[in-house]
Amino acid sequence: MTELEPEPDAAASLFGERIELARRFTAALAQHGEERGLIGPLEPPRLWTRHVLNCAVVAPLLRPGLVGDIGSGAGLPGLVLAIARPDVHLVLIEPMERRVAWLEEQIQALGLDNVAVVRSRAEDVRLEHPLDQVTARAVSALRKLIPLAAPLLRPGGELVLMKGAGAQAEIEAAAKQLSKYRVRNVEVLVLGEGVLSEVTRVIRATVK
Repeated sequence: MTELEPEPDAAASLFGERIELARRFTAALAQHGEERGLIGPLEPPRLWTRHVLNCAVVAPLLRPGLVGDIGSGAGLPGLVLAIARPDVHLVLIEPMERRVAWLEEQIQALGLDNVAVVRSRAEDVRLEHPLDQVTARAVSALRKLIPLAAPLLRPGGELVLMKGAGAQAEIEAAAKQLSKYRVRNVEVLVLGEGVLSEVTRVIRATVK
């Protein structure tokens, strides 16, 4: 097992009293993530900064309510957000059985009562209630993500999508889908400046 990156100073302030849960999740991911096909062999030495804290800075954007995470995978950002925001209920949407098993194991191990896992592809999922917000990280280009995410939201619901440095270009490339699905007030937020070594970019928008 590659050694886990030392915990950065920012972790305790981002997670507050929930930091111990974040430590346990990060340690478990470092220990089992590669063998279970959740993370690559190069990730443990940068697991905190590049992955866990990269997701944690998004937590203040969530509203109390029902938030879906499309393609949760290892739990980035879904489990991290559930740890950071116990007042928000997360629905983790993940089609792969081995990843669903991991997510459910972690929910149980960490005693999280604000998370449910739905095994499904986003385009096939049927939820009992429409979502207040939808997030996703490293799933697909915005033009492909909008048709998956927008139909899951209630009217006035919000997209909170984690993206890379090309976020603005993705918005321009998705003009057709933004119009078709009535996505409005599209903006790129840069999070974690002065806190993280690499900033997090989020495309935030409202679906009318």
